[in-house]
Amino acid sequence: MKRILSILVAAIYMVVSLVACGSTQAKSPDSSDNNDGKKLKIVATIFPEYDWINEVLGSRADSADVTMLLDNGVDLHSYQPSADDIMKISDCDLFTYVGGESDEWVEDALSEAVNKNMQVINLLEVLGDDVKNEEIVEGMEHDHDHEHEHEEAEEDQDHEHEEAEEDQDHEHEHEEEKDEHVWLSLNKAQTICDAIAASLGKIDADNASEYQKNADVYKAKLASLDKEYADAVAAGSKKTLLFGDRFPFRYLVDDYGLSYFAAFAGCSAETEASFETVIFLSKKVDELGLSAIMTIEGDDHRIAETIRDNTSQKDQEILTMDSMQATTSDDVKAGKTYLSIMQENLTVLKEALKER
Repeated sequence: MKRILSILVAAIYMVVSLVACGSTQAKSPDSSDNNDGKKLKIVATIFPEYDWINEVLGSRADSADVTMLLDNGVDLHSYQPSADDIMKISDCDLFTYVGGESDEWVEDALSEAVNKNMQVINLLEVLGDDVKNEEIVEGMEHDHDHEHEHEEAEEDQDHEHEEAEEDQDHEHEHEEEKDEHVWLSLNKAQTICDAIAASLGKIDADNASEYQKNADVYKAKLASLDKEYADAVAAGSKKTLLFGDRFPFRYLVDDYGLSYFAAFAGCSAETEASFETVIFLSKKVDELGLSAIMTIEGDDHRIAETIRDNTSQKDQEILTMDSMQATTSDDVKAGKTYLSIMQENLTVLKEALKER
């Protein structure tokens, strides 16, 4: 797949280069849209980046064309760029992406970019040591393939040794896999907004101070909501969330000292929970006296419902928190913002932390 993508990128690069050769004079590294009258071209992979960029642009949003690539509900983890997407990236002024394993395609797209002065923001690189590794907690489903292969090869000692090494490699790879869902931390969002303001200031130096001022105003709003979260958690009777679903909220719960259990890790592609996982989580609901079982956005809440059906009370609420992995351009047109979604999540969180 990566080789096919590389060929596609190279072909697109040739087309874009021919178009560029026939266009007007290219911008110099020091020029800006403010000086030449052209709109800034900005591409963001996901909704939170898109919304933050528009907040930092502020009143200058009309001077930029901002594109959100994942605008039709496609999940970050299954997204593959189209030829049109790669062309948009190729000559944009600013490109932002998360930078985890789901974005492995980006390296090829950027290597053939026409605009060599493009500013690029990799969220995981911006956050550096604050990025967390994805983790498997007690009771969570995970890949058992290697264990199964090992059992089948029990009679072959050489093969058994080889499988054991593969198991170790697999575990190491998992340990090193970064949790991509950094946007669900209000604290880390503030750091990213500063990076966006700095990059916009490099592209459009004449308005750099305005971009930073906009970022500071928006960061104050993020900080205020961050405090509301902290106060809600402090006031809550419970300190544990249980998700009958994937769990992309690691950064959020860590920010406020909450514990969690879940059926799957945040980047998991699994959709079926084993009997053991369901029973384990059902017992945890009973043990902790939880009044709610959590899910993420989507219509399929069967796992959460099955967990509830196996508890002693069978009356827990099924509550949904929005991880913004399926936010669409239609949602944006309807007025959805990063702050509004995080405010809605806070309302849900308060309900989940209530005593039964």
